[in-house]
Amino acid sequence: MLSRAAENLFWLGRYMERAEATARMISMGQRMSMLPGAPDRSEWTSVMQATHVTLATDRPVSETDIVTDLILDTVSPSAIQACLAKARENGRAVRTALTQEMWESLNDDWRYLEGMDPKTARQQLSRILEWVRSRAAVFRGAVETAMLRNDGYDFLRLGGSIERADMTLRLLNVKYFLLLPETEVVGGGRDHHQWMSMLHAVSGLRAYHHHYLGDYAPWNIADFLLLNQAFPRSVAYSYSQINACLERLEKSHGGAHACQRTARGECDLLGRIDINTIFNDGLHEFLNEQIARTARISQEVSDAYHF
Repeated sequence: MLSRAAENLFWLGRYMERAEATARMISMGQRMSMLPGAPDRSEWTSVMQATHVTLATDRPVSETDIVTDLILDTVSPSAIQACLAKARENGRAVRTALTQEMWESLNDDWRYLEGMDPKTARQQLSRILEWVRSRAAVFRGAVETAMLRNDGYDFLRLGGSIERADMTLRLLNVKYFLLLPETEVVGGGRDHHQWMSMLHAVSGLRAYHHHYLGDYAPWNIADFLLLNQAFPRSVAYSYSQINACLERLEKSHGGAHACQRTARGECDLLGRIDINTIFNDGLHEFLNEQIARTARISQEVSDAYHF
């Protein structure tokens, strides 16, 4: 496969996953903002921090800022509208590598957010977030049911899995940013609801309940999102998919690269470390290390396959 086509498919997977993950993060912030808290706090600020979007001023982030900067912005790499436009642009560049169903899922309603003003978007916020998740699910279904299992599939899935690991880590960092200014809420009712909001954001409430039988302890939820090998949105599962894609690419192209070694090492780490060790050493420090390592493997993939 040409490196340009590999790059387009890789970033198509990343942008579609990022659009959905940003919608999920906003949904989590929306749930958290409804919880009683100190008047000078802003759950929306933590969402902005986790997505690495900054405002020009130090004022608290409002829901309007979220709508403007994380949904309607056409330039920011974290904004939903920009992600969907870039996903379609990458898909169009490799149109012949996509099935008809995949292209239609990218092309249908892609102008839905164009021309929408912040006031209308705020009024329809829940509907917009659900629409984004629905479009991502339709695309994912088209990929899994119709795309040939070849190099193109592996690059597409590789990009999506790297993005999913990164965004799950950032979701957990939202929780850290929320607790940082007021550590007295740790273990309280508000703290409990914040952790529950994270499970809602990843559609993992029922799966978590089956696994932990209703024990909603914070360390169990962190364990579920970081180390569970069966939950599709956990970091460990995402890295198992990254490793599988890279192993297939290694076999088809010959020769091992740094990205394969990094992926294997990460899978080994996530398979042997336990959540108590992570909490004792510092959850925030672990999350930052993993975010940096995920960025590193993305760069190593680009270096290995020349894009």
